[in-house]
Amino acid sequence: MRRVAIAGVGNMGGAIAQRLLDHRWPVQIFDIDPAKVAALQALGATPAKDASQAAVGCGVFIVCVVDAAQTEDVLFGANGAAQVMRAGQAVVLCPTIAPQDVEGFARRLGERGISTIDAPMSGGPARARDGSMSLMVACEDAVFERQRMVIEVMSSKVFRISGKPGDGARTKLVNNLLAGINLAGAAEALAMAQRMGLDPAATLDVIEQSSGQSWIGSDRMRRAIAGDYEPRAHVTLLQKDTRLAVEAATGAGFEGPLGAAARDVFARAAQAGLGHLDDAALFQLLSGRQHQ
Repeated sequence: MRRVAIAGVGNMGGAIAQRLLDHRWPVQIFDIDPAKVAALQALGATPAKDASQAAVGCGVFIVCVVDAAQTEDVLFGANGAAQVMRAGQAVVLCPTIAPQDVEGFARRLGERGISTIDAPMSGGPARARDGSMSLMVACEDAVFERQRMVIEVMSSKVFRISGKPGDGARTKLVNNLLAGINLAGAAEALAMAQRMGLDPAATLDVIEQSSGQSWIGSDRMRRAIAGDYEPRAHVTLLQKDTRLAVEAATGAGFEGPLGAAARDVFARAAQAGLGHLDDAALFQLLSGRQHQ
């Protein structure tokens, strides 16, 4: 049961797979992109034709797809993992999805005796690769202890949120809403600096050592200034996450002034045809360069 399965081996899932392989964990993988599967197979991963085949014989089935619809498919679709998993196995849910979706998946898995570990992640592929990403874990203590070894290989920054699946998702939405607000603010500030005739790189040098500094602002705006929009995190991801965060806030009876504004900026970027680019492309949008 030390064997691990991963459904979705893109930027984050692929990095997790590599880290587990480095630590000599047997890894079975499934992805709709044959190139991603082949790259990991060359490193020692075992490919599967679908999610159900990947789940056979694994102790943990890690879901690293994009959204709730894809999660539904890999767990409960025609070739979903849940149909072959048995009591005592665990599903680790890493996507950023709505808390009620996590709760629904956990309930349905629990009816089969399968444990759910709500574990959204943050930090990007490089941190997933070296094990320094943040992992926000919500599950029963006994489930956590059974799967502690694989969780602690995945991340050296494990935050135990609660014993209730869904609370990890809530924490991730809070984090990603702030990330979206900070990124939209950084893009606006650098676009403003450029319009005022300032050197964006020199301005960012000042910001990084002053009160306006944010990690995501520095990381993304350095790329934007260099014209590097190769996607590490697509615009569509924070478009989804900020929308889900605002919906969760509304459901809790909370309304803030900035979350909806950030959500709308990401929606504008996607509508402008930038959704396939790195989310640093907000700078393109706000500096009026999206068509260049």
